[in-house]
Amino acid sequence: MFPRTIAICLLLAPIAAAAADRGPSTPAERKQALEYIRHFQADPLNPELNAEIQWVVKWTMDVPDIRLDLCTSLYKLSNADARGRQVLFDAMVFAQTAFVLENSDRQEDGPAQVQAGVDGVLRVYEAMLKANAKAREAYLDKLIKRREDGTLAQFVKQHTPSACTN
Repeated sequence: MFPRTIAICLLLAPIAAAAADRGPSTPAERKQALEYIRHFQADPLNPELNAEIQWVVKWTMDVPDIRLDLCTSLYKLSNADARGRQVLFDAMVFAQTAFVLENSDRQEDGPAQVQAGVDGVLRVYEAMLKANAKAREAYLDKLIKRREDGTLAQFVKQHTPSACTN
C-alpha cells in the first residue's frame, strides 16, 4: 500500500541488520525520538523536519528494544498522493513509537499499538486538512466520525487483522 515506505525499509534492512550489534536505546535517544515525533505531529508537512523524520525511522529500526506491530490494512486511501500516503504512514509509525516509549510495559500489546497508530494518523490527517481542505479521504473521515461517536476503539479492535498483532 505504501510502496515508497516498503522500498525504504528494504534499503534500510542491511543497516538494521548491521545495527543488531548495538545495545538498547538510551534515555537520551528516547527523549530525542519523542521530541522529533512531537515536532512531526505538530507540523507533519514541514519539509524542514525531513532529517528528524529520517533519524526516528532509522533509530527505530536500529534499536533492538523497540518493536512495532505495524498494520497498514486499516487505511483505505483513495485520494492521497504519494507524499500524503507517506506522511500518514509516518504518522502511524511515530504514534506507535511514542506509545511504546511512553508505555514500555505495553510494548507487546499489539492492539494498543495499532490503536495508537490510528489515533496518530487521524491527528495528522486533521492537520493535513487544515493545510489543504481538498485532501479529504472519505475513509479517514468515517474513522473520525467513529472517534466522535465513541466507537473507534471497538471498530479498530474488530477490524485489526490478527496478522497485525502479537
